[in-house]
Amino acid sequence: MSERTVKAALLGVGTVGGGVYKLAESLREEMVSKTGADFEIARILVRNLEKERPGIPRELLTDNWREIVEDPEIQVVIEVMGGIEPARTCILEALQAGKQVVTANKDLLAEYGQVLMETAEAHSCDLQFEASVAGAIPIIRPLKQSLAGNHLTEVMGIVNGTTNYILSKMSDEGMDYQEALAKATELGYAEADPTADVEGYDAGRKIAIMACLAFNSRVTFSQVYTEGITRVTATDIRYAHEFGFEIKLLGLARNTPEGIEVRVHPMLIPSDHPLATVKDSFNAVFVHGDALDDAMFMGRGAGEMPTASAVMGDVIDVVRNLVHGCSGRVGCSCYKSLPVKPMEETENRFYLRILAANRPGVLAGIASVLGNNGVCIEQVVQRSRSRQAENAELVIITDLVRESGFRDAVTILQALSTVREIGSCIRVY
Repeated sequence: MSERTVKAALLGVGTVGGGVYKLAESLREEMVSKTGADFEIARILVRNLEKERPGIPRELLTDNWREIVEDPEIQVVIEVMGGIEPARTCILEALQAGKQVVTANKDLLAEYGQVLMETAEAHSCDLQFEASVAGAIPIIRPLKQSLAGNHLTEVMGIVNGTTNYILSKMSDEGMDYQEALAKATELGYAEADPTADVEGYDAGRKIAIMACLAFNSRVTFSQVYTEGITRVTATDIRYAHEFGFEIKLLGLARNTPEGIEVRVHPMLIPSDHPLATVKDSFNAVFVHGDALDDAMFMGRGAGEMPTASAVMGDVIDVVRNLVHGCSGRVGCSCYKSLPVKPMEETENRFYLRILAANRPGVLAGIASVLGNNGVCIEQVVQRSRSRQAENAELVIITDLVRESGFRDAVTILQALSTVREIGSCIRVY
């Protein structure tokens, strides 16, 4: 047995923190073999000392951060509180005290990753964050290390299980959005307030982190274009199937000669694309590079034990580095300063659903507006209940077009007396 014991503090013992503690305890007998040292969670920071926490020894609990950061025996801090503060202050103070840090905090990393990484580097500390993106799926370490021999040009993924579950139910069972959301809430996939998930903010933070690592240049959440799934309808999904697509909420980052594109929005993706087959609450990340070509990472993207799995993987790496005296060996990888391309300058294909007057010349007029703004029609379908119907539904798939040109065309279409409603505008991969 090793004579060395590495002691850690756990900040937060909610769903993820409880999973981390359980997993750490189950691995106690193997940690020497895995790392070369015993491992012990010696302190747990909580807000309320009186709250019952089954399975957690009360003597480990403290509500005093100073007891942790000023304890020289605690070498590792595991942050799973979430949110910006006090997590940001705790992590910075831990690094400044020479402690190694493992975090699952995507919100914090997507906005303050640069200062955190610089602080870790200045104090020769590890800052590990595999659990911040896609739960149990290993993607942070592959982007930083395994795929470092590539020039990566695209990272695309389903990185929010709630929205993927909702869209899967709409696609497979014909549910409408509200019905699928209610089911997701009932099963615990959706929070009481699902805004961060359904509006794309959660996925936006994750794609910002992955873009930094993939392209070696700083990207923050505020630079990510986000659009959620609340306006996707069962009708849109039926039309997508007719054209040979599935609709997914995708985080997409591309490294182009003009700069980095980074966005989150619903997208029609071909039914034979690997991401189209990812269902329910599963996550997946698809990566393209010059040497590896294509690779996909898939698995459970959230939850108590999947996230704890990623946290403990980082802890094991950190303890190994402590044992071998090589902490801080993989630091910040953002050594470039690439611009982030404004969304208006990107190019996309679009699915456009329009309710218009059912009379001769209307389609020609719509096509003229699109053409005058540089939008070419690739496919079009017209649906009306009968020749006598007052209105008809037009569904158009465009060719590749500059985002700003398409937006201008939609603005003009909305003002036409023959256009009753612009039902949906969804980008096409």
